[in-house]
Amino acid sequence: MLRKIQKTVLEAAKQLQYVVKPKKSPKATFAIIQWYSIQEEICDPYYLALRQGVENFLKSQQIAVKRIFSDDINLFESFYDVSGIICLGKFSIEYIRKLKNSCKNLVLLDMDLVNPCSEACIVLDFDDAMKQVVDYFHILGHKKIGFLGGIEQSDDNHTYFDVRRSSFEKYCQNYQMEYQKYIREDKFTSESGYQMMIEMIQSNDLPDAIFAASDPIAIGALRALLDSKIKVPEDISIMEFDNIEATNSTPLPLTTIHAPAYEMGQLGAKLLYYSYLNNSCPNPMRIQLPCYLIERESCSENKKRIFKFLLSNC
Repeated sequence: MLRKIQKTVLEAAKQLQYVVKPKKSPKATFAIIQWYSIQEEICDPYYLALRQGVENFLKSQQIAVKRIFSDDINLFESFYDVSGIICLGKFSIEYIRKLKNSCKNLVLLDMDLVNPCSEACIVLDFDDAMKQVVDYFHILGHKKIGFLGGIEQSDDNHTYFDVRRSSFEKYCQNYQMEYQKYIREDKFTSESGYQMMIEMIQSNDLPDAIFAASDPIAIGALRALLDSKIKVPEDISIMEFDNIEATNSTPLPLTTIHAPAYEMGQLGAKLLYYSYLNNSCPNPMRIQLPCYLIERESCSENKKRIFKFLLSNC
């Protein structure tokens, strides 16, 4: 019966002059090396968006993608057929040197190399992003600002402190804001966001506004505030960083700094791909991508402060 059906299908295809197109073979194979685990990617969609940007562009150009984790036992044996490497996340200089020995065509994403910039790296403009955050809170009349950040580690256990913190402190100082006692740093997870916010609530000294350095931290912080019957934005404003889809499902749409993670992945893949086509390697360069503020419903004016300002000017 099956042979009869197959024969009928083939005869119909012949009458319709149907031609089976041969499947295109990949032009080359590129490797994506992740310093973070699958579980960390699930918990923080920023990393997922970054990887998807890379993969979608490469697949559109018939480039096969080999996904590798930095702690794979046979890591360097995986590069025998690789024509390009994209590193996602934080890697030690020594680790990068070893990768270059395996493949010269290499691009770093979300890792900043400064003094000297020895490789092609693409990062976000964190300094300008934090200026937008503090400027916005200042316009709303907030004087006490909190910062919920995260700490990351490279493969050699080198600790990477969030560079946004120093920019945050700089711009708060420009406006003479209170911020020192409202800074907390832990992991980039919703659990950490919840715990950091609970600790701040229990101190009985809340700031006027909170900046959360990632979507998961913001989701956890918002849950802690709501569990403690603290109204957002009536009692406190909160702004997050990333603008990944997950925060669209929160009880309150969060004002955010949009981080173009997907676009960063696309740009890094293009840089690697065109270097491959030209039979060359990317020149050492540092590319910064801009972030921008999206206003939603989690921030409001500090009415008490504005009222005092109006009284003082009567």
